[in-house]
Amino acid sequence: MPRRTLLACSVLAAFAAATVPAMTGQATTTAPGKQRAAASPDPNAPKRGYVEGARSFVRNAQSVKAADNFRELHNSRVRREQIHHFWGVEPGAGTHDGFMATHSINTGYRVSNSADYTYTPTIKAAGSCMEVTTVYSQTVGNEVWAWDWCGKGGPAKEIKMDANFVETYTQPVNGHPAYSVQLVQTDAGQNAWSAYLYNYKTSSWSLFYSKSGSDTSRLKYGWDIFEIYATRNTSTGTAHYCTDAKNVVFESSSIQLRKGGAWHAATPSDSPWQPTTEPNPKDYLCPTLKFVRAGANDHWIVRQ
Repeated sequence: MPRRTLLACSVLAAFAAATVPAMTGQATTTAPGKQRAAASPDPNAPKRGYVEGARSFVRNAQSVKAADNFRELHNSRVRREQIHHFWGVEPGAGTHDGFMATHSINTGYRVSNSADYTYTPTIKAAGSCMEVTTVYSQTVGNEVWAWDWCGKGGPAKEIKMDANFVETYTQPVNGHPAYSVQLVQTDAGQNAWSAYLYNYKTSSWSLFYSKSGSDTSRLKYGWDIFEIYATRNTSTGTAHYCTDAKNVVFESSSIQLRKGGAWHAATPSDSPWQPTTEPNPKDYLCPTLKFVRAGANDHWIVRQ
C-alpha cells in the first residue's frame, strides 16, 4: 500500500455486541475476560494449496485508477480536505519473523465517496514483501488484497469478498465474519515471505501470495491497523465514512508474532499502540468513534 512515511489512518466501527461496554470517545481497555475473540486457527496447521478465487490484480482502467488514486492520496495526505489516518499496533523489526491476525469483514459496507478508501484491517510484518489488506472502495468494491512491497509497489493479488470467500475463509467472531491471515518469512537470506489465508473447509493455510526481495517501505516496523483515506462531508462537517460505517464493525483479534519458531500474542513491549494509545476521534473527522483496546495489544476494535 502507498503508506506511510507519515502514519495516518483511522479506526471506526459500530459494535453492537453486549460484551463491549459503552464508551464516550477516547480509547478504552475492556475489563479482563469481558471481550474475547473466537479461538484463532492453529498457526502450525498444514499449509496446503492456494487461495480459491484469488487472481493476479487485474490492471484495467478501473483498477489502475484505484492504485494510482491510492498513491496520489498518499502524496496529497496533507491537504485539509482529505485525511489519511490510522490506529493499531506496530511490532518493531527484530521482534518477529511471522505475523498473523484474525480480521473482520463487512460485505455490506459501502464507501459513498468516490475519492475515499477504507483499508482495514491491514497487516504487514516488519521487512515483509507484502501487506494483506481488507479494501473498501467504489472503484474496486470490497476485496482482500496482497500489496507487493518488494517490487514496483501496488496490489498484486485480489479476491472478492463474495459468498464463497465468506463460506471458505471466515468464521464468526463477535457476531461478524472474520478471516485469519498469516505472513511468514521463509528464507531470511533472500528475504522471502509468504502470505496465507486459513481455509476452514480444509483446516489448513492456503497460499495467497509469495515474494522475495528488498522491502521498499524502508520502515523498521510492521503494523496491524485500521487505515482510511477520508474526505470531509461539507454538509455534516464529518468524514463521509463516519456516516457510511454507522453500523459497521472493524476488528482485529488474535494478533500473534512468531519468533524463533514459536508464536505468541502481541504484547505492549513488542507491539505498541500507534500513533497514540488514546487517539482523539475528532482527528479522524468522526467524533463518535470509539477506539477499543480489547486486549493487551493483541486485539482492537473501533466502533461508533
